[in-house]
Amino acid sequence: MGTAYLIDAVRTPVGRRGGALAGTHPADLGAAVIRAVVERNDLDPALVDDVIFGCVDTLGPQAGNIARTAWLAAGYPHHVPGVTVDRQCGSSQQAVHFAAQAVMSGTMDLVLAGGVQNMSAIPISAAMLAGREYGFDDPFGGSAGWRERYGDVAVSQFRSADMIAEHWDISRAAMEEFALSSHRRAVAAAGEGRFDAELVPVAGLTRDEGPRPDTSLEKMAALPALSEGSRLSAAVASQISDGASAALVASEEFVTEHGITPRARIHHLGVHGADPVWMLTGPIPATSRALRRTGLRAADIDLFEVNEAFASVVLAWLEETGADPERVNVNGGGIALGHPIGATGTKLLATLLHELERRRGRFGLLTMCEGGGTANVTIIELVS
Repeated sequence: MGTAYLIDAVRTPVGRRGGALAGTHPADLGAAVIRAVVERNDLDPALVDDVIFGCVDTLGPQAGNIARTAWLAAGYPHHVPGVTVDRQCGSSQQAVHFAAQAVMSGTMDLVLAGGVQNMSAIPISAAMLAGREYGFDDPFGGSAGWRERYGDVAVSQFRSADMIAEHWDISRAAMEEFALSSHRRAVAAAGEGRFDAELVPVAGLTRDEGPRPDTSLEKMAALPALSEGSRLSAAVASQISDGASAALVASEEFVTEHGITPRARIHHLGVHGADPVWMLTGPIPATSRALRRTGLRAADIDLFEVNEAFASVVLAWLEETGADPERVNVNGGGIALGHPIGATGTKLLATLLHELERRRGRFGLLTMCEGGGTANVTIIELVS
């Protein structure tokens, strides 16, 4: 089996809901990162075999195969195809996996993978809500097979995050401490210029809009719970956001022929399922499986990116994996920086790659919880 190399990964700054990127067409967000990753590596775009983009709720401006639309909006050749994938929050991480699998199989040599999401224009779960307007059942309760297996239990990421907090006995105060750390780490990283090399300015936005330097535990404690009896508040959840990200994945033959020095190789890629009602616990067994299959231990991983969908998700993952908290989300996470769902996978990959290089580490692991109870894991290994 061939080797899949990571040549580069970039992202736009992440915009807040209703912020600087809210009025930007998703194809133009995607085009910005596509052009950037091609141009800064001095590549002929005609050599790209495929464009694979993640996107969730592909309605309106995100419909019609946004991967293809974004590539064409970038001004690149018609002969290069594109395909859009939806693995919920893991969509662009899965796009990277599909790219790597194509390269490793020998059927492709250069694939551009990434994702885009304008959550200001297309709210989360918009596709499900649109279906209800046309009289269709929702994806869960409307299925006889689903009801027979799971009953009429409510399926919700918020309920899952609360179930996790209760099961692992994670208090609201502990989650708020974690959230505050996310903001402080993100503010420090931005102030020190740690994001500069991965950022692609777009629509006049040059910095992430999410981090709050003025937040505090007192402000968080004053927020209402998301529902009666919940341990959650908006302060301990990821921010609704807009953004795009992209990565280049190439074969050994391609980098040799074109004189490119790869930055990392895909050491492991995998996806694992968990109970869909619990939903957000997937990264725990997925990480265990990845470490088992590679023969690595948590202590061997220099940096982790674990998507901060909710603070309880990462805190439970930390407890179960025994990973060092000082190696996890060192530049903040989705609570501070935002979670543009279709783009988050390659966004976090860009951060992981650049921070590994800055710290001169070796292995980096990326994982995130996903709707339906799945979780992707990517392990990269620096080679340059």
